[in-house]
Amino acid sequence: MGTPSPEAVYIHIPFCTNKCHYCDFNSFVLKGQPVMDYLDGLEREMERTVRAVPPDTIKTIFVGGGTPTVLLPDQMEHFLRLVRTYFPTQADDIEITMEANPGTTDEEKLSVMRAGGVNRLSFGVQSFDNALLEAIGRIHNTDDVYRSIETAQKVGFTNLSIDLMFNLPRQTVDILSRTLDAALALDLKHYSIYSLKVEENTLFHTLYERNQLPLPEEEEEIEMFLLIMERLKGAGYGQYEISNFARPGYESRHNITYWKNRSYYGLGAGAHGYWNGLRHINVKGVQPYIDATRKDLPRLEVNEVSRQEAMEDFMMVGLRMLEGVSDSDFREQFGGQSIRSVFGERIDKLAAVGLLTETESGVRLSDRGILLGNEVFGEFIGILS
Repeated sequence: MGTPSPEAVYIHIPFCTNKCHYCDFNSFVLKGQPVMDYLDGLEREMERTVRAVPPDTIKTIFVGGGTPTVLLPDQMEHFLRLVRTYFPTQADDIEITMEANPGTTDEEKLSVMRAGGVNRLSFGVQSFDNALLEAIGRIHNTDDVYRSIETAQKVGFTNLSIDLMFNLPRQTVDILSRTLDAALALDLKHYSIYSLKVEENTLFHTLYERNQLPLPEEEEEIEMFLLIMERLKGAGYGQYEISNFARPGYESRHNITYWKNRSYYGLGAGAHGYWNGLRHINVKGVQPYIDATRKDLPRLEVNEVSRQEAMEDFMMVGLRMLEGVSDSDFREQFGGQSIRSVFGERIDKLAAVGLLTETESGVRLSDRGILLGNEVFGEFIGILS
């Protein structure tokens, strides 16, 4: 029996209205970009991909970016038709998520998305403090957020998520607390709340190097994270992954695919994919990607993931989920070997300092481990090679 085909699809739309100060994603300002040529390139990649690895049952599709919602309604309609053509969705309960920016959605576009099969929206809100939004390079304000969410609900979207950020320059615990008040008042199904990481090749990194990025102190960052967990839990949301909170049954099934180290299709400029022990990264530039799709699959790199590396990845990404990693999942992926037979020594070391807890089904982060997750994940890098 061959390797089963992926049940998850990631598609990258690399266009944005502008580049945010913290963003190192593969994205390009929309003005003057060959959008329809790009969608034609995506179609060529989809056609070659499904020929090479025919899909069976697709359970989740995630359209990210960039800002997919900068597509005009007719471009959006065309794009979603392509998705349905090449990745037909037999599963009744398929989750099709699209990232959206407040300020780039209106009723016409949202209606086209809904008609095209999108049933989950993830809005990049980041903060409900207008001064902070401006300082991080966002083009929307809080009025845009309320208007976008109201319009999405009006056209029939019920499964909505918003992204928020903490540990931002000049952000205080009080400012964050007011953002959490505003966010929770919306009573959405899902919230993703990430700590700012200063990435290379961003404006923030340049400022950081010059000592011109006034970030909160580490103690304040921890205080913010504790407040987030307390407030979300108090409002009835389950923290199912370090940065993600959901009403029961509304967890992001697509992201759980990544955290369980399962395979997925990855299409579009700069997209990553993983199947049958191979990880690929696509060509990143818009025109280079379009040109590459005319010849073959638009690969920049294809790397074989060794068994040892896959085991390490399984632990690192799986421990992000609060339920932890499952021994039966591990045995299924790695020919019957148990987690303990491979990582027993490391687990004992981390359990001894109170960062990991063993469960009936496997291993998870302790409460203290949740606060120090990166230290735990780092313990699994390169230990088998």
